[in-house]
Amino acid sequence: MRVMKIAAIVAAAPALPQAASFSTVPHPQIQQRRPTSASALSMSVPNSFDTLTSGLASIARLPFGVTVSSDAKRMQGSGNDDLTISLLYDVENDMDDCRLVRERISELDLIVKTVVPAAPNSRVFVDPSYEFALPEGSEIPRLVLEDGETFAGSEDILAYLDETFAVEGAGSTSDNGESDAKGQIVDATLNAASYLPGLLRAGRGQQVCSAASASSKLPVPRPTKSLILYSYEGNQFCRLVREVLTELDLPYELRSAGKSSPRREQMAQMTGGSSQCPYLIDENTDTAMFESADIIRYLYKTYALWTPPSELLESASDVVTPLFKPIYQKLAPIQAGANGEDTASYDAAIAKAKSEIEDETNSNTVVIYTYSLSPFCTEATDLLDNLDIKYKEISLGKEWIPGLIEEPIKRAALGEMTGQTSLPHIFIGGKSIGGIFSGTPGLVPALEEGTLMKLIDEAA
Repeated sequence: MRVMKIAAIVAAAPALPQAASFSTVPHPQIQQRRPTSASALSMSVPNSFDTLTSGLASIARLPFGVTVSSDAKRMQGSGNDDLTISLLYDVENDMDDCRLVRERISELDLIVKTVVPAAPNSRVFVDPSYEFALPEGSEIPRLVLEDGETFAGSEDILAYLDETFAVEGAGSTSDNGESDAKGQIVDATLNAASYLPGLLRAGRGQQVCSAASASSKLPVPRPTKSLILYSYEGNQFCRLVREVLTELDLPYELRSAGKSSPRREQMAQMTGGSSQCPYLIDENTDTAMFESADIIRYLYKTYALWTPPSELLESASDVVTPLFKPIYQKLAPIQAGANGEDTASYDAAIAKAKSEIEDETNSNTVVIYTYSLSPFCTEATDLLDNLDIKYKEISLGKEWIPGLIEEPIKRAALGEMTGQTSLPHIFIGGKSIGGIFSGTPGLVPALEEGTLMKLIDEAA
């Protein structure tokens, strides 16, 4: 991860229009980070599958939104004059309209001083006090000029962009009928392809995730100065960052930096030679960085209540847990020796294991029983680490499979005590809350219900 200090970057940066400043609260301490929203957790840090589908989404829209167009006014003359838009309401993955607008913004090499994510459950529509609030049902995309003039819908916005920032007469069609016919076929094909990115990236960049749902009493940490993102529409890694900005409901300044953009040379001057996108600048924390994965982890760590666990694991859990629960419950005592002839020894071992579990869970505020090779267990401990929650981890071996489990008797004892033999198994104040995604109520559900930190505080 390449992280740079802002002071050096600002010194090298050309003068730019004043970015929006957001009147929000500073980053709270972890003891205050108690989510109260019960909205579904459906987002997570992007993985290799996300990178693949985002790449395919970019390929589906080639050549749009990649290279600065020759008809862009910015490319006429010196190319050093920044052309800006004041305010754009946008949803990263709205299937079509917003994407068409962002593609043209990249091709015209524009700066958008404030991009406001406007997902259906964003502050734009649910918080009347939000400075960018809109009436419910307002059309998105929506472009607002400095004087307040507004253009809603991709057709009107694109017409304004071309009239204002493109060379007059550019893009006119040929008078040749055959060429027009071919053009119509091409247009129809491109229109059909415009929906592919939305299908490939379905579920991402469309809703605000529960880790960023604001509360009037305990608000989500928000930046006081606008984030700045160097990006262009056709870049698969930039898309991943913009999706998370929508999911975290974070306004930002967009500085287009597509291929052939003069802004890339400016970036190289600021960064010491690199013009790589995406590139995030956060003056709130004196931070600047490349690499989409690093940027996304940073955004979750800094501007969310928690870093969501793997969406793929959550989906797998929905299938695996109900399917294998009865199997685990039957296998656990068998692996522990319940079918042996010496039932007295087994009963004594179970009693001893139960006593150990009671001692372990009552002497530590948070205890988690794990397998070292289980991705579910790793995800659970990572989530606790991201929340800065202190816990005692007790490993029962590598996995539940015979030969890999080291303490089958303790697993069987957990099953008798709580009815749960799968791991991870989390206790708070001596009481079981279940696994990562399910239980009574489970780690993630407790976060979403806003009860996790309360349980920990009461047990401490």
